[in-house]
Amino acid sequence: MKPSSRRNFLKKVAVAATSAIVAPEIIKAAAKAEPANSQLFETDTKSGLIVPKEAGLRITGTFLDEISHDIPHQNWGPKEWDQDFRHMKAIGIDTVIMIRSGYRKFITYPSPYLLKQGCYMPSMDLVDLFLRLAEKYGMKFYFGLYDSGRYWDTGDMSHEVEHNKYVIDEVWNLYGNKYKSFGGWYISGEISRATKGAISAFHTMGKQCKDVSGGLPTFISPWIDGKKAVMASGSKLTKEQAVSVEQHEREWDEIFNGIHDVVDACAFQDGHIDYDELDAFFTVNKKLADKYGMKCWTNAESFDRDMPIRFLPIKFDKLRMKLEAAKRAGYDKAITFEFSHFMSPQSAYLQAGHLYNRYKEYFNIR
Repeated sequence: MKPSSRRNFLKKVAVAATSAIVAPEIIKAAAKAEPANSQLFETDTKSGLIVPKEAGLRITGTFLDEISHDIPHQNWGPKEWDQDFRHMKAIGIDTVIMIRSGYRKFITYPSPYLLKQGCYMPSMDLVDLFLRLAEKYGMKFYFGLYDSGRYWDTGDMSHEVEHNKYVIDEVWNLYGNKYKSFGGWYISGEISRATKGAISAFHTMGKQCKDVSGGLPTFISPWIDGKKAVMASGSKLTKEQAVSVEQHEREWDEIFNGIHDVVDACAFQDGHIDYDELDAFFTVNKKLADKYGMKCWTNAESFDRDMPIRFLPIKFDKLRMKLEAAKRAGYDKAITFEFSHFMSPQSAYLQAGHLYNRYKEYFNIR
């Protein structure tokens, strides 16, 4: 070996030996300086999780989607629904929301008014069933208003206001005084921006809901016009034109200003923005809700918008990140769209039961 080569070799050996001594000290010092980071690599031997548990906001509410046009029907009867409410109760869900009492001609209860409008007679009274199950499991039921589909066809919300004038009175007379579990109303019209006529429509329907029921709470669940706000029937997963945080704040400041006296809470859908945008939009949502004395909920979508197949249960990490962002922002409540298809152990989707198990492990639910 040449002298120069020998000297280089000895230097390398010395450096390696020093590193072996110093590295553990550096690691210890880093652990002392960043105690939270050390938790990231402590594996839970039972669940396999290497992230801190319970860092997210727990889901305590879910939509019940029985009138849908883009998700397969599961054809459940009272037995299956009873079992599903039991699964919901086991993870702490205390609120169930019928997402809509009807969509176009399909309806969830034998509405005298809607049947006269040409709607189809349902084989089961799901409103009555859900109210009974909510009472059985100690939950509050929110009634979702009727959606004629005309707004989606024309952009005109006046049709929804007209139909729901009758539906709101009718459903309160049929069920409101009968069940203690009737806990509130969901104004089911979904918007994302300062839609023409939305403020007056939401205000009219929200006021009537409160007037007939003695002031029971109301809420809305709009969507954020982000990069993933694309048509479900299309092939694209993202779009180029997306609302900025600043524009979102300006438009929703105007909307909240016009409806806050008759709408108690807003649960923005969280799936239309990217995961690194959550904190910015969530901070604005909470700021606006606080400004107008409204509750700030999150609609934590438990289906995956990032896949070309519409729609499958979401990857657990995506749901976890959204719930963690909601907790950081100080949100009041997390609801989901929706448990029965995308989180339930008895869902038609096998992955839903696995998501349920991962969720329970993360929140230490036995």
